[in-house]
Amino acid sequence: MPSIFGPFLLLSGPQNRKTKMDIALSRGSQILAFNASSSVSAKSSRRSSLDITDTSWPAKGVGPSLSHLQTVVVQAEKRPTWLPGLEPPPYLDGTLAGDFGFDPLGLGEDPESLKWYVQAELVHSRFAMFGVAGILVTDLLRVTGISNLPVWYEAGATKFDFASTRTLLIVQLILMGFVETKRYMDFKNPGSQAKEGTFFGLETALEGLEPGYPGGPLLNPLGIAKDITNAHDWKLKEIKNGRLAMVAMLGFFVQACVTHAGPIDNLVEHLSDPWHKTIIQTLAGSGS
Repeated sequence: MPSIFGPFLLLSGPQNRKTKMDIALSRGSQILAFNASSSVSAKSSRRSSLDITDTSWPAKGVGPSLSHLQTVVVQAEKRPTWLPGLEPPPYLDGTLAGDFGFDPLGLGEDPESLKWYVQAELVHSRFAMFGVAGILVTDLLRVTGISNLPVWYEAGATKFDFASTRTLLIVQLILMGFVETKRYMDFKNPGSQAKEGTFFGLETALEGLEPGYPGGPLLNPLGIAKDITNAHDWKLKEIKNGRLAMVAMLGFFVQACVTHAGPIDNLVEHLSDPWHKTIIQTLAGSGS
């Protein structure tokens, strides 16, 4: 009660102000002392019910130490997520490159499946980066008139003089099948494809670093990230650019279906009238 009526006691008059204030303060002190003793006794009873021999608890208390809590809080604050404030799933602990806690379908709950999804995303990212670069370069050469090349989505139907379409398809299946088989075998048994005699004597030229990250003078001529286990920044940059490239490829697909033109053509048309030739007007015009 003094905590509620204490301020009003000070306004009751000068003759009793000092006496009543002393009573309020003394009662408040008694309440605080009682609460402190109660909390101490409660802690003592809880401590007695715990197994002190359990090494998972700090030696100086029954709960986590202040330094431990500060470390956890700092780590939680430093880790970015795809949606700020979102708690990532427990199996995405931030150790993977590009892990921002995004898995709305729960595809990575199985650890073995998660490893394969990581490799699949890595390969698709690299193909997407090659595809985006190839489409932009060839489209730029075509639009500027430097070379007579077909638009990218019609390039597959182009006939070549040096080989037929069927021959090119068979050669591509053989080569890609060989490479993908080697990649899968290295994924199942890391380091097995770097052994002598597994690649026509060219094993030292490839020098695989870890599954998904081959090296050597052929695939890593600049010698970047030779210590692949500590190359987290390089892995993060690659996967970020790869994800951006996959989104760009999706944009190219949509552009081709809607405008029936290449990305450079779409860019030139937009720059000719930026306020009236946008994606909104294009999509609205395609539906009419």
